[in-house]
Amino acid sequence: MNTQPSTYDLLIVGGGINGTGIARDAAGRGLKVLLIEKDDLASHTSSASTKLIHGGLRYLEYYEFRLVREALQERERLLNLASHIIYPLEFVFPHRNSIRPAWMIRIGLFMYDHLASHPKLPNSKLISLQTSPYGQPLRKDIKKGFTYSDCAVDDSRLVILNAKGASMLGANIRTQTKLIGAQRSKEFWIATIQDNTTKQIITLTAKVIVNAAGPWVAELLQNKFHVQSKMNIRLVKGSHIVVKKLFDGPQAYILQNDDKRIVFTIPYHEEFTLIGTTDISWDKSPDILPKINENETEYLCKSINNYFNKNITPKDVIWNYSGVRPLYDNASSNVSAVTRDYHLDLNEENGQAPLLSIFGGKITTYRRLAEHGMEKLEKFFNFTRKNWTNTTPLPGGNITNGNFNIFYQNFRSTVLFLDEITAKRIAHSYGTDSIKIINSATNKQEMGIDFSHGLTQNEVDYLVKNEWAQSVEDILWRRTKLGLNFSKDEQEKLAQYLQKISETFN
Repeated sequence: MNTQPSTYDLLIVGGGINGTGIARDAAGRGLKVLLIEKDDLASHTSSASTKLIHGGLRYLEYYEFRLVREALQERERLLNLASHIIYPLEFVFPHRNSIRPAWMIRIGLFMYDHLASHPKLPNSKLISLQTSPYGQPLRKDIKKGFTYSDCAVDDSRLVILNAKGASMLGANIRTQTKLIGAQRSKEFWIATIQDNTTKQIITLTAKVIVNAAGPWVAELLQNKFHVQSKMNIRLVKGSHIVVKKLFDGPQAYILQNDDKRIVFTIPYHEEFTLIGTTDISWDKSPDILPKINENETEYLCKSINNYFNKNITPKDVIWNYSGVRPLYDNASSNVSAVTRDYHLDLNEENGQAPLLSIFGGKITTYRRLAEHGMEKLEKFFNFTRKNWTNTTPLPGGNITNGNFNIFYQNFRSTVLFLDEITAKRIAHSYGTDSIKIINSATNKQEMGIDFSHGLTQNEVDYLVKNEWAQSVEDILWRRTKLGLNFSKDEQEKLAQYLQKISETFN
């Protein structure tokens, strides 16, 4: 069924971190925005990261000084704007002289400390792993190391909060909606989209299209927009594994391998340790779901066993995930050296309607990427405001002085009927919007059906109504990260409830 054409300033294709970041920025400047995502928000690259907001210490080795400086600046900004889902994380860097000499690491860390101010994070320092508690989980032959700070992030929630922020400003966010085709004229694009569920076909017009399709950016350019770009994309698969907790304490570890790659080892949801990532060229279609292979699993296990007292094998892996990173192709022969910087390609061939395509980028710099995108598009619109996202918190992030601990203490005192793990998870996930999950409940029974592990009917209803969640996977892996805890029977109970309420909320 065709509907009457709708008119938008911006049609954004892609519901990952770059697409939702641009949608929020543009909507806040007064543009009429439509974002479409063929699957769920953050269902691909943006939920397959190492869950870090970081400057990228290793990028200094490739002289990526501008990228690192911008990322460090963004690290501090985002820590202030979303302290519920972004928090400081201290890294221990065990040193082995055979891989990189100590003087090289000292210089790198000195630059990391001084490329941008970081009042909320301490400087790096040299430590003795023989006397520091940080050395207890490590092999005794590793005698010294360094510490430095970066930030951890719930990556998929960062995407969803940007989508929520965009929606609150008037943007239309449509998941499970794919682009069928697009034709351009001098004034606008005519695009055809289709709802995956209802199969409804909608025709609309947009002054500008933003191609933020990540791994599909080149495919859309060629097959949907029929545009040639001088820029190229390099697809690289990265895989992570999760095992039972390897060490006590809130610290993370950054491990050097003999091939000079590094592997992060990070505390993950109280009971687990996250290990990654790998870098492997991906020459298949982005439509093919990437999966970890045996060599990658063994590589990550070997990295752990080279440093930790507690050895692991592939049998210890509880969960794994892989993603395809759409990197800007700077013609590097070394996959790990391919730049994580971003490039924006504005095509307005022969004075026709503009097309802005996003190549590369990393989750840390998404907000600046969106600002740069707006700078590219400013000549086509009369913005009602200039740059604004650098000072405006994300939904739930309006926490006084960005002090999450004080906020949590106050929230905890109002929900004594929740267990500590659930209260902390809700506070971290929703920040000041946590009260909307509680929804006036004064006891656990008033939270509705208990789906186990702290997930209740109140929260599920909120996610379906306010965060575009439709499936068990949407809720357990991208909204709450409870998938590691749920049994098959518990998942089935949740699936039955979602089926029951699907017509009510849609």
